[in-house]
Amino acid sequence: MTDAVRVRFAPSPTGALHIGGARTAIYNWALARHEGGTFVLRIDDTDPERSTPENTAQILRSLRWLGLDWDEGPEVGGEHGPYFQTQRAANYSDALDG
Repeated sequence: MTDAVRVRFAPSPTGALHIGGARTAIYNWALARHEGGTFVLRIDDTDPERSTPENTAQILRSLRWLGLDWDEGPEVGGEHGPYFQTQRAANYSDALDG
C-alpha cells in the first residue's frame, strides 16, 4: 500500500520570492503532479515585523507567473488549513496539551 504524495512549499512573506524558493516550489509542484499527489502552499508568516500582505500577494503572483497552482492553500482552502502559519497556533497547542 502506497500513500499518496503530499508536498508542501512554505515561503516566508518577508520579501519577494527568490530563485531558491522558486526552484523548491517548481520541484515540489512537479513531483505532486507527476505522482498524482497534492501540492500544498502554506505561508510561513511568523516574522511579524517583516511579513506583509503585499509580500504574500507578490509571492502568489510569482507562483502563478511560473505556471504553478496549488491544491490546498491561500485562496483555494482545503481540509488541512489554516494555511498561514500564525493561524495554526491552536493546532500546536492542542497537540502539546493532548
